[in-house]
Amino acid sequence: MPETANARPLKLVTNEEPPTIVSKIRHKTEKLYPTRIDVQHWTEDLGEDFWKHPEPFDLRFTDRIRVGSTAAFDHVLRTAAASVVATTAMPLHMHPAGILEMLQSARFYKELAQSHEPEVFFGPAPKVEHFRRDPAWGPVFIPRDGVCEDLTFLSPYNPANPRIQRSYLRHRQNLMAHLRYWRHNDGPRPTIIAIHGFMADAHWLNEWLFALRWFYERLGCDVALFTLPFHGNRQTRYSLFSGHGFFAGGTSRINEAFGQAVTDFRAFFNLLRDHFGVEKIGVTGISLGGYTSALLAAVEDRLEFAVPNVPVISLADVMMEWEPAGTALRTLLGAVGKNVVDLREMLAVASPLNYPSKLPRERLMVIGGVGDRLASPYQQKLIWEHWNRCRLYWFPGSHILHLDKAGFMGAMARFLADIDFLPEPR
Repeated sequence: MPETANARPLKLVTNEEPPTIVSKIRHKTEKLYPTRIDVQHWTEDLGEDFWKHPEPFDLRFTDRIRVGSTAAFDHVLRTAAASVVATTAMPLHMHPAGILEMLQSARFYKELAQSHEPEVFFGPAPKVEHFRRDPAWGPVFIPRDGVCEDLTFLSPYNPANPRIQRSYLRHRQNLMAHLRYWRHNDGPRPTIIAIHGFMADAHWLNEWLFALRWFYERLGCDVALFTLPFHGNRQTRYSLFSGHGFFAGGTSRINEAFGQAVTDFRAFFNLLRDHFGVEKIGVTGISLGGYTSALLAAVEDRLEFAVPNVPVISLADVMMEWEPAGTALRTLLGAVGKNVVDLREMLAVASPLNYPSKLPRERLMVIGGVGDRLASPYQQKLIWEHWNRCRLYWFPGSHILHLDKAGFMGAMARFLADIDFLPEPR
């Protein structure tokens, strides 16, 4: 990783066990890797131009073709998504009052982040006494030996920042937490909770993306889909698309939305244990859901595993990449004398890089796409380094087009078997 004038030099690996990369695709062997990211200084350590440097790989000819074609698709999608965000979300806080609120709140969140103790911001896992369970409407996968239900309850989350509590809680649709739950009649069984990506909350889509039927039928697990704040049924009243409210309120909204995601997930965790008798629960997620699953690994030590798939890890650096939104954001930051390092600090309180993982390295796995251009491979490598080089699988596809899906699904199945998560044969 190149040094910049504004970066503290990162330590280089000199004598370490071989990386636990379980895919055929590897990093270029001549490159030295930094050690685990220092939670105390990661915002500065990455420097100002970290997001500009691609991650090099050793690729066979066929993989180069697949990576190039899928990356091109991601570029088109990224430009479209960034244009939507730049025109519908960013203008809502790119005015004097919005900028002033962002700067004032930045000091509040920075003080919380500097403790590097997740309990300071996220608090304890809440209990749920009252919830609804209804037959799910419209699942593609209907189990023959079980049920599919929608679980809902009133979110127990209260924003940490008193300046925005009132405005945050007025979004009533977002106050209902949602989980779609497939469970066997002879359960409970070990349960995998999947978390969708930004703007991609549709249940039918995620049933396919996460191969939930395969986990349910072939591996014998119970499975569930968790809905992130401001997505799906939780959209704000006047949101232009699912997920609009997640980023439409600036850095404060982003921090609190992740705070609510963690709180609601942990409440569902307790619900599944207390009311359904589930003993083993793990989490996986794609993109923004991958970020959330990585964050949960820093907060919830009762998880059996965390497997982020093509995760965003440093939101600030991803925002710099997404054009034209990146140009607008750099202009806004420059106008108030800030840069990407400052933006990382504004978002650090809800970053998985700001805290050590509560799960051991053996229970962590990262899945990354070499052709990913929505959450570029350096994002996945970043959490891999932070997690002391846990198990890692690179596939020759992109953020959306998951080529070699059978390969990384098989690797994930072996991972689950290795940590004794899978249910006993029945």
